[in-house]
Amino acid sequence: MKDIIAETERLILRRYRNSDLEDLYEYLSDPEVVRFEPYKAMTMDEVKANLEWRISTDEMIAVELKSNQKMIGNVYLGKRDFEAVEIGYVFNRDYWGKGYARESCNKLIELAFANGIHRIYAECDPDNLASWRLLESLGFEREAHLRENVYFWKDDNNNPIWKDTYIYAKLNKQPSHFPVNCK
Repeated sequence: MKDIIAETERLILRRYRNSDLEDLYEYLSDPEVVRFEPYKAMTMDEVKANLEWRISTDEMIAVELKSNQKMIGNVYLGKRDFEAVEIGYVFNRDYWGKGYARESCNKLIELAFANGIHRIYAECDPDNLASWRLLESLGFEREAHLRENVYFWKDDNNNPIWKDTYIYAKLNKQPSHFPVNCK
């Protein structure tokens, strides 16, 4: 099918489809899954609108189990300046700890580097231990700890609830296409 981007041993990485609504709702409506995201748990109507956006963009990649065709999460690859992309991921809580995020990210990193991407980076909440440990296991290096640089929510007095951000990156270490003369 033309909507398939890549396959791994256990997963199909593909574009979103209208038939993903129930599976998408299953994880985007879970407050624990979206705890570190810049949005709150969604209603079915919000997920319907979100799915339309996901279908319309190349940046959101659905992750489907080969064994039963269940869509269990997504990886985000957002194009940025200077031959860079930003990576992110959100998975159904029922599938955490099984290596699916690592497997899908590994494949997309491989494809991105093979297609000339120079740098892949990610931003994550320092409190999201599982996320930054995953990034480190994928070979990303922590480049920065930004202090109180972002907020998604405000408190009861309408004051921002500031959050820190870790920034991780991985560089394409494939050989340059140009010969280097160091004499």
